[in-house]
Amino acid sequence: MCMLFSLRNYCAFQLKFYVRTRHIHLASIMSGKENTKKRKGNEEGPVSKKMKVKVEDDAEAGPSSQNSAGVKFTDTSKDFLELINHAREAKAQSVSAFKFNKKRVRMLSTAKEFPEECDGVIYWMSRDQRVQDNWAMLYAQRLALKMEVPLHVVFCLVPKFLEATMRQYGFMLKGLQEVEQECGRLSITFHLLTGYAKEVLPDFVKCNNIGGVVTDFSPLRVPKQWVKDVTENLPKNIPLCQVDAHNIVPCWEASDKREYGARTIRNKIQSKLPEYLTEFPPVIRHPYAAKTKAEPVDWSAAEASLQIDRTVTEVKWASPGTTAGLRTLETFCKERLKFFNADRNNPNKNVCSNLSPWIHFGQVSAQRCALVVKQFKSKFKEGGDAFLEESIIRRELSDNFCYYVENYDSIECAYDWAKETLQKHASDKREYVYTCKQLEEGKTHDDLWNAAQLQMVKEGKMHGFLRMYWAKKILEWTTSPEEALKISIYLNDRYELDGRDPNGYVGCMWSICGIHDQGWGERPVFGKIRFMNYQGCKRKFDVPAFVRKYGGKKH
Repeated sequence: MCMLFSLRNYCAFQLKFYVRTRHIHLASIMSGKENTKKRKGNEEGPVSKKMKVKVEDDAEAGPSSQNSAGVKFTDTSKDFLELINHAREAKAQSVSAFKFNKKRVRMLSTAKEFPEECDGVIYWMSRDQRVQDNWAMLYAQRLALKMEVPLHVVFCLVPKFLEATMRQYGFMLKGLQEVEQECGRLSITFHLLTGYAKEVLPDFVKCNNIGGVVTDFSPLRVPKQWVKDVTENLPKNIPLCQVDAHNIVPCWEASDKREYGARTIRNKIQSKLPEYLTEFPPVIRHPYAAKTKAEPVDWSAAEASLQIDRTVTEVKWASPGTTAGLRTLETFCKERLKFFNADRNNPNKNVCSNLSPWIHFGQVSAQRCALVVKQFKSKFKEGGDAFLEESIIRRELSDNFCYYVENYDSIECAYDWAKETLQKHASDKREYVYTCKQLEEGKTHDDLWNAAQLQMVKEGKMHGFLRMYWAKKILEWTTSPEEALKISIYLNDRYELDGRDPNGYVGCMWSICGIHDQGWGERPVFGKIRFMNYQGCKRKFDVPAFVRKYGGKKH
C-alpha cells in the first residue's frame, strides 16, 4: 500500500524514520497530524507516536549569532567562499537533517498531496536565481529527498518584462548560466523554458510526471499573476507551494497589513530575527537522478528569443552570478563597511555595498549578507548597524508595501495628506518643465541632476542619496505628480540594473508621494512632500567633483 506525502507536515519527521517510505500523506498540512499507515514492504513499520514532533518544535533553533557554528567570516587567512561553505556544512549535513521552519512556506493550491508514483519535484525558480542560500531550493530538495525522486530546477524565460532591456536580461542570463553549471555539479537537472510559465510549466509537469512544485516569492503584480496562472493551470492533483526565499522574515509573517513606515515594522521584524536569521544548510549532490538528462541550454537561442530593447547595453562594473556577488560582499565588508555609516550619503565616496543588482536578481541572498555583516559588526559596529537597517528593515518594508498595496506604483495609494497636498499644488507654476526625452538625455539646467542621470544611463546605477534628489526634481520639473511618477519609474526600470524592484517603486513613491514619510513645511509644487535642493547637496558633498566625473552640464 502506498502512502501519500504531506507538504507541510513532512518536515515534522526525521528523515531516518522514512528512508524507505516513498509516498507520504500530505493532508495534515494545517493540523500537524501524521499519517502512520504502513507501506507494503516498509520494514520499519508505522511511525511511533513518540516520534511525533510538534509544529513549533520544527522551527530553526537558536539565535543567529550561534548559527555559523564557530565559522568566522572575518578570518582573512582563509578564502571567503570556503568559509561560507564551511558555515553551511557546520549547520547541517543536508536539509534533511535540518529543522526547516514551516512558516517560510505556504500552500497555494487546493491539492495537498503528491500523486502516487511521481517521478520528481520541481523548484520553479523565478525571483531567487541561485542554488545555495535559497530556502525555496532547499525546501524543494527536502521534498525530493523524502520522496526519493529527482529534483528539477525550471526557469521560465519570458520574452519581455516591463521596461527591462538587454542590460538587465544579459545580467540575468549570465547568472542563470552559473545556476545551470552548479546544478550540473549537484546532479540536479536545470531546464530553461522559453515562454510564460502558464503556457510551458503545466505541460512540463505532465510530460515528466512531476508530483509537486515549489516556487519562490515576489510581491509584485506581474510575478504574482504568473503564480496565480500556474496554480490554475496545473493538473488539479499537483500541489504548489511558495517559499519566501528573498526576505529574511517571510513577508506574510513579518506583518499581516500594510505598514505605515519603518518605525511601525522595525520591532515586528527585529523580534522575529532570532527565529529566521539563521545559517543555511547546504544544497547537496542529489542522490536520485532524473530518468532523462536535460539538454544543455542553448543560451544564444534564449537571448535571440527576447523581444527587448538592445540599445541599453550591459555594464562592465558588475559581473553577473553568485560568485561575483559574494566577492562583492567580501570586499564591502573588508574594505568599505567601516566607512559606510559616516560616508554613505556622499556620492564621491566609494563606501556603498553595490550589492543591489545581485540581491535584486536573487543571485545573492540578503540573508547571507546579513549573516556576514553581523560578524563584521564586531569591528565596525556603526557601519554594520546602518547596513542592516537598510538591507533588512527598509528592504523588507518595501516588500510589505508592494505585497499589501495592489497599485503600488500609483498616486492613488499615497496617504490622504499626500494626495491632498499634491492635488492642491498640482496647478502651481513650474519654473522649469522638461519632457521625458530631455530628462532621459540629461538635458536640464541642473548639472548635478544631469550627472546623476548620466551615471544611471552609463553604469546602470545611481547613488542612493542622489536617487532621492533625482526623483524629487522630476516632480518639480514636470506638469503633474502623475507624470513625474510615470517618468521616474520608466527611467529607473529602463536603466537601473535593479529596476522593476520593490525598492525602486518605494523609492519613487517616497520621493514623489511621501510614502513611508511624513508631511513637512508647505512650499510651491511640493506642498508638504519633503523638499530637497541643490544647495542642500552642496552642503553634504563636493557637487562639482561629482559633476566632473560624469560629465554633467547645464543646458
